Formats: sequence, structure tokens, C-alpha cells
Amino acid sequence: MALTPRERRSLSWLGVSLVLSAAWYLIQSSGSSTPVVSASVDSATLDERRLAKLRDTAATIPQKEDILKSVSAELAKREAGLIPGETAAQAQAQLLQILNRLCGSQQIPIKGSELMGVAPLGDAYGQVTVAVQIECHIEQLVNLLSDLSAQPQLLTTSELQVQAANPKEKTVNVRLSISGVTARRLVPEKSQRKGSGV
Repeated sequence: MALTPRERRSLSWLGVSLVLSAAWYLIQSSGSSTPVVSASVDSATLDERRLAKLRDTAATIPQKEDILKSVSAELAKREAGLIPGETAAQAQAQLLQILNRLCGSQQIPIKGSELMGVAPLGDAYGQVTVAVQIECHIEQLVNLLSDLSAQPQLLTTSELQVQAANPKEKTVNVRLSISGVTARRLVPEKSQRKGSGV
């Protein structure tokens, strides 16, 4: 069988392309046979620095735990003065009971009482308030206010109105509002929203 000139040229181009493909393959395979190793950028030094930093952080943990314990103990000591109660009404009843006890110790009769409600006090606490109407001598009132300040609970006088009652007996009519600090969970949701906007 005789080949035409056209077929011979095609075969010669095929041979040239095979030779070039083989050369290209050899160049590529010889270049990739040796793995490319990138030089580590002081990875041991970086690891040592990280380890030193972690050791420094770990060394401060006992000190931080001691600080946390002392702060927690201080907070527990201060929060011992909160007015206890599962509900706002129970906290108000506790506050009214304290007032009844203190007025009883001064022989001051309570004419009337009013529960004023619970309001937010900052971000973490609530404030429960109770008002009482009493008639007493001025020295009894001073002793009552002194006894209030000596209580272990966190109490304050939020309102004090004094008017003359009986000039012959030297008594005064007093409206006394007492506020105590309580847990924030006792504050109604509606009051919490109002207090957060202030």
C-alpha cells in the first residue's frame, strides 16, 4: 500500500507531536518527582511563644479564682440585707413585719398601712416600699428612725411627713414610707420595661 504525500505529512506531524509530548511529560514528571518543601517559618519558635503565653495565663488562674471567691463572699455578705420573699407581696409583708416589730418596741401604734409596690432599682435589684400612719411623741419617732438604720436589712426612709396631732400631749401624726432592697425577679415585667428606659 502506497502512502500519499498528504498521509506522509500527517504521520510526520504525528511523530513530531509524540516526541514533543514525551519531552513535555518527562520534564513535568521529573520536576514533580521531587516534593516541594517550604521552609518552616520558625514554627518551633512560634510554638514556644504560644506555650509561654499559655503558661503565663495558667499561672494567673489561682489568683483570679481567689479574687472571684473574695468578691463572691463580699456580694453574699451584702445581699444578706435583701428583703426576702418569693413574690412581691411576700417582700412587702416582710417589710411591714419589720415596721410592726420596730413600732411595737417603741410602743407606737400603727393606725394604717399601705403597700406601695415594687419598682426597679438599678439593673440588678428591686425596691419594695411600704407606708404607715402613726401617732407618737417626737422622741419615739427619732428612736424609730434610729432603729431602722440599725437593721441588718437594706432599708431607707423614702418619705417622712410630720404634722402636729395633740399639742397637750406633744404628739405628732407621721406618715412614714420605708423602702427595702429586694431581688430583681420580684419586679413586675411592666415596671422593668419602664425602668429600663430611664
